[in-house]
Amino acid sequence: MNFVVSPIPAAWLIATRHAGLDDAFVAEEDGAPLRCCLRDARAGERIALVAYEPPGPAGAYREIGPVFIHAEECDGYREPDDYPAGFRARQQVLRAYDKAGRIADAILIEGAAAEAGIKELLDRPEVATVHSRNVLYGCYMFAIDRA
Repeated sequence: MNFVVSPIPAAWLIATRHAGLDDAFVAEEDGAPLRCCLRDARAGERIALVAYEPPGPAGAYREIGPVFIHAEECDGYREPDDYPAGFRARQQVLRAYDKAGRIADAILIEGAAAEAGIKELLDRPEVATVHSRNVLYGCYMFAIDRA
């Protein structure tokens, strides 16, 4: 199964950083999942908590929620054909959306076996895109689409 993992788009990050960040701070410890480069923040890095509306869901399924990003430009995510290594140790919810932006299904996966869950959802013809979400808080992590 070929898929593409997409972090928050660079153009959105540039515009958000240029507009000014309301909640930028220095990470006191490792662990905040960064949606710009799809890895955990390290203690001492300057990060921000910002509101983000991921593409795809429509109508009642449209969501705006908090996400962590680097406060300044970073290298971004450089391996879109692979599940992010930084998320291998995390459980995630994979939420599938149809072409109309409605939830088609959702499954709980272990990051170490993410590809099986991605394949299961993207093999379904009605699924247009899949979002990875935090298990406890439901926050958006990244999008997964067919290659």
